[in-house]
Amino acid sequence: MAAAKPAKNQLRVGRLVKAHGLKGALKLELYTDDPDGRFVPGASFTLQVPEHSQWHGKSITVREFRWMNQSPVVFFDGVDDRNAADTLVRAILWVDEDEDAPAEPDAWYDHQLVGLDVVRDGAVVGKVARVEHFPAQDLLVVETGAGEVLVPFVAAIVPEVDIEAGRVVVTPPAGLFEELPEPEPAAEAETPASED
Repeated sequence: MAAAKPAKNQLRVGRLVKAHGLKGALKLELYTDDPDGRFVPGASFTLQVPEHSQWHGKSITVREFRWMNQSPVVFFDGVDDRNAADTLVRAILWVDEDEDAPAEPDAWYDHQLVGLDVVRDGAVVGKVARVEHFPAQDLLVVETGAGEVLVPFVAAIVPEVDIEAGRVVVTPPAGLFEELPEPEPAAEAETPASED
């Protein structure tokens, strides 16, 4: 999916999951620890959408944010019905970095991650070349001696990011960084066939 690359001074704060109701509301997947502070009326977000989308290259402004059945729901200016809301499903919302705001835990800018050593079992296995953002999850693109490896940027596989130490620690599943040995087909050959 081709998408506009956000500037380095932006932080990803949410993804629009699906239309909700008939008045233009959208359910929101949050990537911020302060949704009530981020999604205030008048807050503006840059949209990351496919190039063919009518929203490509545009930003959007919050009209209302509320919680419905413990799910975050957002209304935007100019999105007044379900059809309009459907055109925004799967869009990722980016906000300009606020230099004065306290840093959110477990939130990093792409430029902070690029160039970090990738450490597995105490050994450096590569460097972060770039970060790819997809609707389901982000991927760290790790440059290794054997080429690029795509590492899902989730806590189970990337349990530690230490910007100051210049590294990310990975605990990947077997086969992510290396070829797994082929299963041995010799089991049948070793057992002589019985003749009945």
